[in-house]
Amino acid sequence: MKFKRIREKMVATQIEARGIHDQRVLEAMRKIPRHLFVSEALQDQAYGDFPLPIGEGQTISQPYIVAEMTQALELAKDDRVLELGTGSGYQAAILAELAFRVYTIERIRELFMRARKLLDQLGYHNVVARCSDGTLGWPDESPFDAIIVTAGAPEVPEKLVQQLTMGGRLVIPVGNRFSQRLLKIHRDEDGVHTTDLGGCRFVKLIGNHGWKEG
Repeated sequence: MKFKRIREKMVATQIEARGIHDQRVLEAMRKIPRHLFVSEALQDQAYGDFPLPIGEGQTISQPYIVAEMTQALELAKDDRVLELGTGSGYQAAILAELAFRVYTIERIRELFMRARKLLDQLGYHNVVARCSDGTLGWPDESPFDAIIVTAGAPEVPEKLVQQLTMGGRLVIPVGNRFSQRLLKIHRDEDGVHTTDLGGCRFVKLIGNHGWKEG
């Protein structure tokens, strides 16, 4: 009950008050126990207005950023979504509440195993996960109605744009190693259209079509 009250406050003060209006996104964030996606030592901080470390040099994103990126995807109940960077599994759980199926890729095996176990325990059986280079996307399951990238890329990987349906949306942070712009890419019959959603800061997107490791 303590965490439920804190979660309600998080949504009201950090997310809804800043202009996130998609009721399905707000409901998902009220429902999902964010504290289970961090270590026990950090659970009392899980609903704070900041990212938290999850090990292996990775983080669970600030709640507002999760909400902003999710809202930008404009998900429908029958959508198929690809996530690059499973991390803790929290974003995948949010997506699983909103879409028909979620495909999520994590390159770090320890994080992948931990997230897969927790998502199974919470009953998110519409999440399909694998451990590989996410910058290649998931060609065998494409095209996707939406793609979300939870790490900063030096540029928009063309491979991901090609894996969008017509009408598909890609949300991705793009910039240098220290700061990025959050971009929304929309693909339709007229081409590819980009909207800048503002500044952000993410860990690096490592892979063949991202930053090189080291």
